[in-house]
Amino acid sequence: MKSKLAAPILLLASAFMVSCTTSAPTAETNTLGLQLWSLRAQLLPNLPAGMADVKSLGFTEVETAGTYGHTAKEFKSLADANGLKIVGAHIPYERMQSDLPGVIAEAKTLGVSYVIVAWVPHKTEFDVDQARAAVANFNAWGAALNAEGMGFGFHTHGYEFRPLADGTSAFDVMLNETKPDLVFCEMDVFWVVQAGLDPVKLLQKYPGRFKAFHIKDMRKGAQTGLYEGHAPASDNVAVGTGIMDWPAIVEQGRKSGVQYYFIEDETSDPMANIPPSITYLETLGLKP
Repeated sequence: MKSKLAAPILLLASAFMVSCTTSAPTAETNTLGLQLWSLRAQLLPNLPAGMADVKSLGFTEVETAGTYGHTAKEFKSLADANGLKIVGAHIPYERMQSDLPGVIAEAKTLGVSYVIVAWVPHKTEFDVDQARAAVANFNAWGAALNAEGMGFGFHTHGYEFRPLADGTSAFDVMLNETKPDLVFCEMDVFWVVQAGLDPVKLLQKYPGRFKAFHIKDMRKGAQTGLYEGHAPASDNVAVGTGIMDWPAIVEQGRKSGVQYYFIEDETSDPMANIPPSITYLETLGLKP
């Protein structure tokens, strides 16, 4: 015969176990990938050797920035041979305009989940009119890629954050007028900080809109408040040694829906600086 106290005791025990397991958070792990632009000096002269370098660093996920003189099929074959999954592809704005069917075909061959535009061409200061022209294209390209089972996004580069007279920016126009179900944003943390913005506050301002990070750090003393999207290699340092508050940025990124994390090393010696960057980011639960 079962004791009348058995059920209450079991319930209390279960509640205690749940309390213990939920009160002590465990480290959340996300896959850390590499934006291949980091190793362009290795990939351009010898793609097979460059891909082997990527593998030697421990990465299994990559984002492309061109195929370095090879066909998409050849590029995919080399990636496969080195155990590298091509998650996303950066495609020039002009090519998206002139050859969207070709872009879609290439993206399918590479097997990517999304396509990114990293730079909107502009000869004058990037303003609302230029932002709205880009928005129209982004929404259309997002719809076309979505219909093929892929996503579309654009990458922050600094020029879009220049303040307007009303206190907003062209970036605000782009986020507010692109369709969230068709267009996401990839935050390059370096360019956000160089423009004088706080990445954490920007993530909080637009929850759910940032799906990817480009992770790179800025040296202490580097100039900020710039809106050009350019910086000397010497302003880039190994992740964790610069001015960015990476624990806060990564934590907010997770809360805000960031799914993809890519190191983009633009130092003068990426093969030397990427390993310590990985070691640091592993302490935040980001691992290749």
